[in-house]
Amino acid sequence: MMNHIEIKSGIEQMDIVAIHHFLSHDSYWAKGISFELVKASLENSFCMGAFLDGRQVGFGRVITDYHTFGWLADVYVLPEYRGRGISKEMMRFMTEQPWVGKLRRLMLNTLDAHELYRGYGFNNLTNPVMLMEVYRPDVHLAKSSS
Repeated sequence: MMNHIEIKSGIEQMDIVAIHHFLSHDSYWAKGISFELVKASLENSFCMGAFLDGRQVGFGRVITDYHTFGWLADVYVLPEYRGRGISKEMMRFMTEQPWVGKLRRLMLNTLDAHELYRGYGFNNLTNPVMLMEVYRPDVHLAKSSS
């Protein structure tokens, strides 16, 4: 039986080293990302983490202005803890934040978790012809010119 999962928010609660390790080594979307870039992205997001016995086993963040728009990003649960409802706990925690219910639009990208997110109100784009993007999936690998 798994011990109780605790969901916490705020960058000061997050294990940035562990988050960076997962994103840079195990994610399909941010392999090779630098620690500095991860840390900076967390500093400018609403962060939430899933903890078991003090160890961070899951993470997600919302890039948001807290009033009109949010982008859910970098959501993961460590492989050995998947299938235990941890991602659902994180999604419940996020959707219960008072400001989330007031956002005009909340978006995300996912390769394989569509059904999870549908359970929390996410759907296919209503009018995809209205959305545009600049897509640079490997920009985090470019050397800084500073």
